[in-house]
Order: sequence, then C-alpha cells, then structure tokens
Amino acid sequence: VYAYAKAGFGDYVGFNSAFGFWASACAGNTSYWVLIMTTVSALFPALGAGDTVLAVICSSVGVWLFFGLILRGVKEAAIINRIATFAKIVPILMFIVLVLFAFQADVFAGNFWGGDGNYSWTSLFEQAKGTMLITVFVFLGIEGASVYSRFARRREDVGRATVIGFLSVLAVFMLVTLSSYGVMPQSGLAAVAQPSMASVLESVVGHWGSILIRIGVILSVLGAYLAWTLMAAEILYIPAKSEDMPKFLARENSQGAPVNALVMAGVLVQLLLILLLFTSEALDFMLDLTAALALIPYLLAAAYALKLTITRETYGNGRSLVPDALIAALATVYTLFLVYAAGWDHLLLSCILYAPGALLYWRARRERELRVFTPAEAVLFAVIVAGAIGGIYGLASGTIQI
Repeated sequence: VYAYAKAGFGDYVGFNSAFGFWASACAGNTSYWVLIMTTVSALFPALGAGDTVLAVICSSVGVWLFFGLILRGVKEAAIINRIATFAKIVPILMFIVLVLFAFQADVFAGNFWGGDGNYSWTSLFEQAKGTMLITVFVFLGIEGASVYSRFARRREDVGRATVIGFLSVLAVFMLVTLSSYGVMPQSGLAAVAQPSMASVLESVVGHWGSILIRIGVILSVLGAYLAWTLMAAEILYIPAKSEDMPKFLARENSQGAPVNALVMAGVLVQLLLILLLFTSEALDFMLDLTAALALIPYLLAAAYALKLTITRETYGNGRSLVPDALIAALATVYTLFLVYAAGWDHLLLSCILYAPGALLYWRARRERELRVFTPAEAVLFAVIVAGAIGGIYGLASGTIQI
C-alpha cells in the first residue's frame, strides 16, 4: 500500500503511509484482545470490558504467546489461520439465517429512519456519518492481497482476490447489520453489551444463541489476530527490504519469520494495551483509532490514482483514462469525507503515533547516506509534530477524551 504514496508523493510521504498502516494494524490487533476479554467476561466478570488490570495482563500473555507461535514458522501460522477462518463462518451463517426468520418489517423501517419517528434524509445522513469509522474498520484488510502480492503466482490474482474479498465482507456486513435492524429497536441495539451479535441472537432464540456467537467470536478474533500479526510484520518487512525502513526490520530467523518486525508489532500492541487502563470506552476508542490511522494511507493511494489520470502517466497507446479518473476522483472525495467524519481529535491522536516514527525514517536514510528531509518533507514533519503536540495537549487538558 505504501508504494503508491511513495511513487506519487516522495519517500517521506511513502514512509508515513507504511508506518501509519502498520500502526493501524497494531491498534486493530489491540482491539481484538479487548473484544476477546469482553466476550470471556460473561464467565469471568473481573475481565470487565477488556480494560481492567486482569484483562490487560491476560491480553499481554496472549500477545507474546502468539509471537512465539509465529516465530516457529509463518507457514504453520497460516495453516492455523485457515482452520480458524472456516470455523468462524458457521456461527455467522447461523446468525444470519436465524435472525432473518425473526425479521419484522416495521421494526426495520423504524430503525432505518432513525427510530424516533423523524423520517428525514438528514437523520439518515447523520447515522451514516456517525458510523464511518466503524465501517472503515470492518473493511480493513481487503488490501491484504496487495500487501502479500510478492507471493502471488500471477499479478491478476491480486486484483481478483481484492474484489472477491471486498464483495464477501460487504455481503456479510450488510446481512448481519440489516437483519439485526429487523429484530430489535434501535434503543435496544444501542444498549446491548459486546459482542452485540450475541445479544441480538439471544433475543431471538434464547441463551444458547449467545453462547454460540461468543464461541464464534473467540475463534474469529483469534484467527484475525494471527492474520493481522503476520500482516503487521509484513508491512515493516517489505519496506525494510526496499530500504525504506531500517535494515534490522528485514532480518528473518531460521523459520523464515521476520523477527524484529514481529517484536516491533508486539511492543506497540503491548503499549496500547496499557493505554486501555486510562480509556472510558476501550473497544470503541481502539476501533476508531485503528480506522483513523488507516485513513491517511488510503487517502494517499486514492490521490495517487487521481494524480496518474491528471498527468496521464502510464496512459499511453490511446487508452481512455475517463473511467479511471472518475473512480479515482470518487475514491479521493470519499476518503476525504472519511477524514472529516473521523474528526480532529482522532487525527491529532494519530499524529502522536506518526511523529516518533520519523526516528525509523532517519535511521533508514542514514543507512543509505541520503539526506533525511527535503524542504517540503521538513515542513510535513513539522506539521506532524505540531499535530502530536496538539494531541498531547488535548489529552492533558481534557479537550480530547479517550
């Protein structure tokens, strides 16, 4: 993903795209542990909402156990992930079928328009705007085929896998969300405990439905955590191989696992887990932070596509660029809207993570004996640092709540 930003806007912008995407993956991995602890808290209340001291300790143990598992071999970890993927599909499909049988059209209509009797497009827009970040989180990972494109037998498979992955996630996301809107009023859905699917199915079939979903959630999230730990390591490993990250991040052990990249990912997840002790809504905060960190890499990729259609670079032999220009423009505008929907608070918090990442960029440039910043890049760095200072001040003064 970072290669688009680098090709279009320079080395430092490309580095920030890679670093931000990596930080987003680590924040997403942290949210997985929150969800696991919240799910298991039905049996062990001391785990709370995943933000208690016990929950953080248990999550930390899990982080480093998975680290040890992946060190034993990437291929073995991928096999386990494949098994988990099939295991988690069954509860999701059962949920969709059972909830659709209990679907009520009048309940769905009330939820669709806001649930308060005020049927207006303004109400619908506000609903959509309020869910933008969680929607980004749901679709994070459809670019996974691009991240792992070096393993593809044919380049065409990367695009094909991306489209199939997107349509599959879209179908599941729509069916789970819209079917839930047909069985419980909005006030009830807003008040359910995490994992929300368990509460929805329990309202339809009884307590066994909650148990089924909780088992599915644990299997699903553990599999996702394994996959995204591999992804986070890959995001650092690939730039390190191309010398856009320090060389030490490209080191592999005898089993082919990128050791130092995995350590970096584990350390950031550990720090974010500790941060959970100071948050009020651990899961919501971590989901929003994950999505906000991913927005800049997404925006840069869309902007690069738009730039190609404007400069006509790569559009030779009379090839029409109009369809691509329309798609790129739409993607850029939509991603800018996502940045707007995220709000300044999440962008400033993102800068707190982006700013220290420049140390890795400095080391990578020094290893290649290159100038660290161009004048324009120095300005960008100053803006990021200013954003980080603003974020820290906001946290200290209470104007930014976590």
